Amino acid sequence: MRTRLTDILEIEHPVMLAGMGGVSYHELVAAVSEAGGFGCMGASTMGLERMVEEMGLVRRRTDKPFGVDLLTALPGDLPAQVAAVIEHGARVFVAGLGVPRDVVELCHDNNVLVASMCGKVRHAVAAVGAGCDLVVAQGTEAGGHTGTVATLALVPQVVDAVGDRVPVVAAGGIVDGRGLAAALTLGADGIWVGTRFIATPEAWGTAGYKERLLAMAEDDTVVSRAYTGKTCRVVRNDYTRHFEEHPEQLQPFPAQLLTSMETGANHLGGGPDLEVDPDREFWPAGQGVGAIHELVPAGELVRAFVAEAEAVLDRVASLR
Repeated sequence: MRTRLTDILEIEHPVMLAGMGGVSYHELVAAVSEAGGFGCMGASTMGLERMVEEMGLVRRRTDKPFGVDLLTALPGDLPAQVAAVIEHGARVFVAGLGVPRDVVELCHDNNVLVASMCGKVRHAVAAVGAGCDLVVAQGTEAGGHTGTVATLALVPQVVDAVGDRVPVVAAGGIVDGRGLAAALTLGADGIWVGTRFIATPEAWGTAGYKERLLAMAEDDTVVSRAYTGKTCRVVRNDYTRHFEEHPEQLQPFPAQLLTSMETGANHLGGGPDLEVDPDREFWPAGQGVGAIHELVPAGELVRAFVAEAEAVLDRVASLR
């Protein structure tokens, strides 16, 4: 299955692992890339030293391309972080929560591509105007920081706006090959998948996270500012309900992020040995979670996405 995305990233399958902070560490990144997809590390929960260490561990497991996702809105020395991304072999720098205008040239000078997460058409236009090489059109169904426009509506509009200049990747609620087939028919060049890859043996995460996902229905998530101060789709629990009932207590980003960490509700980045309170914990998840019923190795998922999509597209073609 060859698209502009597979060509520009030099990969076999148009399936990208979302750079999920606290989840997409070296085991998961390497597994996706080695299977022919594109693994993307979620470095927002890592310090610079840990990020460099994780990149080295990815490279030990695979020689295939991978990327690194950073939240550009967080305080810190972004140019130094991006310089480390470049130095340690990433193929793509993914900018979350903003267009990194001051580092695009740095990346391009070092043959590193720049991708941007976009929840609105104007975000995609601005990203391409700033020099980004591909955009991820992420619908509100997605887990983590998300906007208000649904994937089905957002993707074709972003394709119409910038698809003649850069590849567009669809995200939000995509958990199987049917989603890949749908994305391609909407004009996208591939998919960006988060929640489905959390439910894999290779994913990082606190105790109980994966098990909770397997037990959830499609309406068990909520868009809340409780954990970061920005709209974020997460597992609904007592902590999110508290802030629904007391919105006056919410603080802006990043103050609310610090509050959730200081009050013991946010352990994103903690490993499987860390026991947390499921009624309070920060567990991002998308609305596709209701279709996830078992843990599947990440490499198998990559191949299944493509096989299922090809079968769907063949079936649709036969209807003509």
